[in-house]
Amino acid sequence: MKKAFSLLIWLLVLLIIVGGAAAAGAWWWVMKRPVVLSAPTVDYIIEQGSGPRQIALTMREAGIEVNPDVFVAVSRFSKQDKLLQAGAYEAHEGDTLWRILQRMANGDMTQTRLTFVEGWAYKRLRDTLRADPNVKQTLGDMSDAELLALLGSDSAHPEGLFYPDTYVFTRGTSDIDILRRAYQAQQSLLQEMWDNRDPNLPLKTPYEALILASIVEKETGHGADRFRVAGVFINRLKVGMLLQTDPTVIYGMGDKYDGKIRKRDLQTDTPWNTYTRGGLPPTPIANAGKASLEAVLHPEQHNFYYFVSRGDGTSEFSRNLAEHNRAVSKYILRRN
Repeated sequence: MKKAFSLLIWLLVLLIIVGGAAAAGAWWWVMKRPVVLSAPTVDYIIEQGSGPRQIALTMREAGIEVNPDVFVAVSRFSKQDKLLQAGAYEAHEGDTLWRILQRMANGDMTQTRLTFVEGWAYKRLRDTLRADPNVKQTLGDMSDAELLALLGSDSAHPEGLFYPDTYVFTRGTSDIDILRRAYQAQQSLLQEMWDNRDPNLPLKTPYEALILASIVEKETGHGADRFRVAGVFINRLKVGMLLQTDPTVIYGMGDKYDGKIRKRDLQTDTPWNTYTRGGLPPTPIANAGKASLEAVLHPEQHNFYYFVSRGDGTSEFSRNLAEHNRAVSKYILRRN
């Protein structure tokens, strides 16, 4: 009996030693052994609500050789299972299972960026979103009206409503989420700047300021001229002169514009043609940046009513038609 009892004790001790060794080996495997990847870097996206097993299966589908049972056991044993965050991640060559687990528990998601440029029309902005492989496409062929309703906007047209900036986001972020950020940024900035505008501007609403800012954005890329150009348009609006700005004509032409603007184009009426219609066009013609909004709401005060491009990015300004005609002769006709 004593020998049997002693043998049982030794067996239990041996099992404990073997179990401990196995546990230590398993822990080494988790902590030190690099997982096998299908490529040097593997991207994967964890959807909201995924548990440890679903996460492991997602990783396997992406090309990360991980045992779901081991992943579940390790995440639960280490109490990381409640901390795992949805989002976009990368696994790199040499990563251990523990390093990957910690990355998801800490929310160390991969990030990328997308830029909406000042002066872009809304169509180009949407095309850029559609073409970005890091953006989750959810809008499909949704109409402009449906999109605006989704954003909570009471505007009838999306042009100019999205702030041109560089947006950093995690891969797998949806197109509507990025547009919502750009829309809210533009609305917030516009209201803040409108509240601090110069007095006695011939602009009735923040939206009118946005329209004029989009024209200034398209008329000059020379920062030093921006406030003076805005002043020309403000002067014209005050006295009821036609704005007569080519970018509005081009916008109204749409796909008919081939890179050249002709006399007949200036004479062909569209809602945006400021040669045939007085006042501001009905909508912005592009996304205006902060500098153009600043110029419109704090324009340079002067007596200029005309300007013409010098051909080097700067503009020549004139007080009357006679001066303007001389400037056109000097900078346009001689150039041709």
